Amino acid sequence: MAGIKSGHHLKLLCGAQAFFDELVAAIDASVQEVLLETYIFNLEASGARVALSLSEAAQRGVVIHLVVDGVGTPFLPEPWPQRLRTAGVQWRIYAPLGRLGLLVPSRWRRLHRKLCVVDGSVAFCGGINVLDDLFDPNHGTLGAPRFDFAVRVVGPLVQDVHLAMAQFWWRQQAVQSAQQVNWLDAWQALQRAVQSHRSDRKDSFMALGGAKAMLVLRDNLLNRSRIERAYRLALGAARQEIILANAYFLPGRKIRNSLIHAARRGVRVRLLLQGRYEYFMQHHATRALYRRLLAAGVEIYEYNASFLHAKVAVVDGRWATVGSSNMDPLSLLLAREANVVIEDGPFAQDLGLELVHAINTRSRRVDQLKHAQRPMRQKLLDHAALLLMRLMIFIYGKRY
Repeated sequence: MAGIKSGHHLKLLCGAQAFFDELVAAIDASVQEVLLETYIFNLEASGARVALSLSEAAQRGVVIHLVVDGVGTPFLPEPWPQRLRTAGVQWRIYAPLGRLGLLVPSRWRRLHRKLCVVDGSVAFCGGINVLDDLFDPNHGTLGAPRFDFAVRVVGPLVQDVHLAMAQFWWRQQAVQSAQQVNWLDAWQALQRAVQSHRSDRKDSFMALGGAKAMLVLRDNLLNRSRIERAYRLALGAARQEIILANAYFLPGRKIRNSLIHAARRGVRVRLLLQGRYEYFMQHHATRALYRRLLAAGVEIYEYNASFLHAKVAVVDGRWATVGSSNMDPLSLLLAREANVVIEDGPFAQDLGLELVHAINTRSRRVDQLKHAQRPMRQKLLDHAALLLMRLMIFIYGKRY
């Protein structure tokens, strides 16, 4: 795949607890800079642990840039705003909603990516918000941890993440200060600030491992369809197996056809999707797509142990992706997203084992006959939700 680089050391992080342990350890060891972006920054339990780590780093002179989304995190509760400022943490809320909220269509373009870079030497990417595993803002305490993943990366890809985040930070600063900020100069200054720290570790990148990986972004400028294209290339090349786990699954026609064609040519295709009701439109619209997929031989499993929040896939035990992008219109057409695409057998197989275990022990397979015989009221709800989602896309002039 063009743009993919060798020389990465990768660590799969399963669940928020494992992610926070690694994230906090990296922040606690930081000496120059921490850049962090997240959709939700919830300051209960584990979230407070991350905020405290950021505050302590800022107090010892580390530059901290934190960006949260205006829908996922419309405000930080007291006393945290003043506490973070006093410590020296620089933070921004991306695209606050204002009075009209989501009634303004442009406000649907959210910051959904979950990225962090520490000292220009280690990066994190995945689907995990700064949110405790056992808590949901809409549903309260959960009976079991949320099912989600992130990846810790050391290697050349870190510089790509750093560049993307530095550019985004300085653009937001320009918007909020109403001044023209030269982000290229700012980026070069940041590079100089961490160059000596990065140089100390440069020789260790190759020694730690040779996995191939690349950062794949989605935005509304130059990268409108890169994540979707990466998925389609991998699905089209599949010869043995596809395992895909996605929290909000409503892909466009091209990806649906890629899955169907793969199943028809003998590839075993397994989808692990939400089994617990979370949001009306996504839940019901997804089920309206089951019939054609099931008829083609695609296996569909619904995860029931807790909320499934993962956005990952494994193809043929050698290609994998971990990131923030769902397979729905909000992610693929509107939001800022970030995935890491990986070509590495051991990593892909580790992720595949986690997914197969979840399929076998915490999920229910959707039966084709029972799905076809579900009550008429259920069918109407499903197709009404799908119609509403397609209407939303029509507003943006897209066929989906």
